[in-house]
Amino acid sequence: MAGALTPQSEDFPRWYQDVVAKAEMADNGPARGTMVIRPYGYGIWELMQSELDRRIKATGAENAYFPLLIPLGYFAREAEHVEGFSPELAVVTHGGGEELAEALVVRPTSETVIGEFMAKWIQSHRDLPLKLNQWANVVRWELRPRLFLRSAEFLWQEGHTAHASHDDALEYLMRIHLEVYNDFLINAMSAPGYLGLKTPRERFAGAINSLTIEGMMRDGKALQMVTSHDLGQNFARVFEIGFQNEDGQSELCHTTSWGASTRLVGGLIMMHGDDQGLVVPPRVAPIQVVVIPVREEPEVLAAAERLVAELTGAGVRAVVDRGRASFGRRVTDWEIKGVPLRIELGARDLAAGQVTLVRRDTSDKLTRPLGGLVGEVTSLLERVQADLLVAAAARRDERTVDVESVEEALEAAQSGFARLPWAVVGEAGEDRLNAGAVSVRCLSRPDGTVPSDVNEPDLLAVVARSY
Repeated sequence: MAGALTPQSEDFPRWYQDVVAKAEMADNGPARGTMVIRPYGYGIWELMQSELDRRIKATGAENAYFPLLIPLGYFAREAEHVEGFSPELAVVTHGGGEELAEALVVRPTSETVIGEFMAKWIQSHRDLPLKLNQWANVVRWELRPRLFLRSAEFLWQEGHTAHASHDDALEYLMRIHLEVYNDFLINAMSAPGYLGLKTPRERFAGAINSLTIEGMMRDGKALQMVTSHDLGQNFARVFEIGFQNEDGQSELCHTTSWGASTRLVGGLIMMHGDDQGLVVPPRVAPIQVVVIPVREEPEVLAAAERLVAELTGAGVRAVVDRGRASFGRRVTDWEIKGVPLRIELGARDLAAGQVTLVRRDTSDKLTRPLGGLVGEVTSLLERVQADLLVAAAARRDERTVDVESVEEALEAAQSGFARLPWAVVGEAGEDRLNAGAVSVRCLSRPDGTVPSDVNEPDLLAVVARSY
């Protein structure tokens, strides 16, 4: 695993590929654009999944599962939706050795099939709101695949809800966006972002509004971390998702959808990683502490095992490195994996009743007594978590420039983000930005909050190059 990584300043995409490979995160799958997630990468995703799932359930949503294969006709029923997804669809035309009577789409998203069953399950206002979530894989035929960021098949959660009123739908959607997604990004991933609405041309196909959180990566580019969509009554109208109100009158539901994917793993790599490899926030780190014996001496190994047992008993995810490689090589390997803390322990340390604690994020080395180390470690992990958030926010703020024209925004976006009045940009300015490989990532209020509509006055456009 060990070996020099390409410096970020020299070639950021190559650095990213090096980290994914050498940190044993993922491999390319046998079919073009597919991805094999290795145990270490999947361990990070599992913790992300757990953190998100807990928050989603706290809002009242329940997990369900819907089919992978969706009749093509379902997509054709919502014209804007099928138009938006048609270049990315994988279509099954044969099964059991025969041509199918109707082609099946390998799900790129599930609004259509879930809408079909919402219509079946909802009859009365008493059935509302209906709040569903599923953890699944989806397939989108990417032209330029990149592990975790854009793969033909990826893992995600997608939430779908139906409500009696638009106000209720919007209130819940905002709760998802803030209490689930933004809280997860801030408190689990230490990943601050810009919150806002997508422009009409950037919003989800079939939605009347799309909410987003845009993170800044170490190279100054934006990554769309999560999205939440106000579908209005568009899908309810097509799939006849209706209910009888309290007066016995028929009404259409208002629906929402929202999702987060394994793209978050790619975002973690690019937001926190450095020239030594990954830097994993403790709350989503499969291994939070690694104890590295300097040499394989029986008494040192025994002490390392006792220490790990104590840490594990206190809820810390810890392991002993019993590798055969040199001490330096093992240190490098764990640095590439981005484990938040490592504890170095040798015979002399044991005799002195002390250990060396090393923070992955800052490389600070701390000498601490061996006794009572568990409390020190748990406290230090919380400090690392908080400091990563502060550092990421500082990098974002330092590379965000307020400008007054589209031309200035194009220039600023070569090294970071730009902010300027949306009224100055407009559709013509958005065309000019897109021609320069730059896009409006979101529209926000001056105070950074999410507007209710893209036509609100005084909105700011956050502009950047993106993944």
